[in-house]
Amino acid sequence: MAEIQHVSKLESESDLLQSYINSPAKRNALYKRTLFIVSLSQVFGGAGLAAGVTVGALLAQQLLGTDAYAGLPTALFTLGSAGAALLVGRLSQRFGRRIGLTSGFIIGGLGAIGVILAAILNSIILLFASLLIYGAGTATNLQARYAGTDLANKKQRATAVSMTMVFTTFGAVAGPNLVNVMGDFARSIGVPALTGPFILSAAAYILAGLVLFFMLRPDPLLIANAIEADNQQKLIAEHSPNQEQLENKSGIIVGATIMVLTQIVMVAIMTMTPVHMRHHGHGLGEVGLVIGFHIAAMYLPSLVTGVLVDKFGQTAIAMASGAILLLAGLVSAIAPGDSLLLLVIALILLGLGWNFGLISGTALIVDATSPSTRAKIQGTVDVFIALSGAAGGALSGMIVAGSSYPTLSFIGGILSLLLIPVVIWSVKQK
Repeated sequence: MAEIQHVSKLESESDLLQSYINSPAKRNALYKRTLFIVSLSQVFGGAGLAAGVTVGALLAQQLLGTDAYAGLPTALFTLGSAGAALLVGRLSQRFGRRIGLTSGFIIGGLGAIGVILAAILNSIILLFASLLIYGAGTATNLQARYAGTDLANKKQRATAVSMTMVFTTFGAVAGPNLVNVMGDFARSIGVPALTGPFILSAAAYILAGLVLFFMLRPDPLLIANAIEADNQQKLIAEHSPNQEQLENKSGIIVGATIMVLTQIVMVAIMTMTPVHMRHHGHGLGEVGLVIGFHIAAMYLPSLVTGVLVDKFGQTAIAMASGAILLLAGLVSAIAPGDSLLLLVIALILLGLGWNFGLISGTALIVDATSPSTRAKIQGTVDVFIALSGAAGGALSGMIVAGSSYPTLSFIGGILSLLLIPVVIWSVKQK
């Protein structure tokens, strides 16, 4: 009886896949539905990411009693996101986006709970271990952008990435601006004020995971794999191999390099900005305001960025990313520490430059891969992005402790110029 039920289930799944293979209209409807569901999850995911980023360095500074290692929280949860990116990518490739993304968000939520316990117990070891686990939410929040591209055609891919990132803005902006509210809530229940944003992170990540688990059906990546397999069978029957489906290794390398460089620059400067502001007398509310504007600039321009990438190409937008990041580094380097306005402008430019780099690089990766290997490759690329962010976060505190915040900002701006030769090389490969 059980065997009959299993066979019946397989036949039902096969019929479902075939219905999407045979109906472009049904695929398009699922594409739009997937974008909506992933975007909804990103509202919660953005809040979970931003809240922790805002006070992570301050929490480490408080527990460790020094600025030299204030970049460690960002480094740790970014390092944790590297392992999680690999895990989420592998799970997604084998079981679909639903299982992969749900697992990552739930694990990230558990990590946030661990950070809260670490602050209550004043345990550095538990804090560091929990930050590693918390990084799973960061990785998943980033990888969710790929889910919208699974059923998109080539001219829709950058726009699809943009759509999901735009919705991240709502949670990402709300998170930092709830720092004081969540701090008051934390004190009201008898826990340290700096754990308040992590209480928000825990709830937000777990909610994001539940949205995907219950709503992301049928799975877009499994449908895309079935469509690709059907197309390949037809091409084999016609003795006409499809060159477009072959992996473009140079495209993968260039896309990954663009995202790695923008991640290093963005994370390094962003991580030490709250510490820099606190040294110049800014309160938590002002820190939250600056980070809120920064994260809004990371995600809100996405819809326009996607259209620009689809219209002018990935290479043009990648070069613009380098120029904007250079400007961000210069403005933050020359801004007086007590100038809230200039710090807001610098961090807005920093977010915008990252946005241009991430979307143009993501579009390059999607164009260079096929559905049968896409999630696995995307996960691997995100590992390098996460590791680069971890390095940027760790080194940022050391550079500021050994020199100054303006020095860090200037170095970040100069580093962003490396995007130009990378893009020029990519053009020559075509």
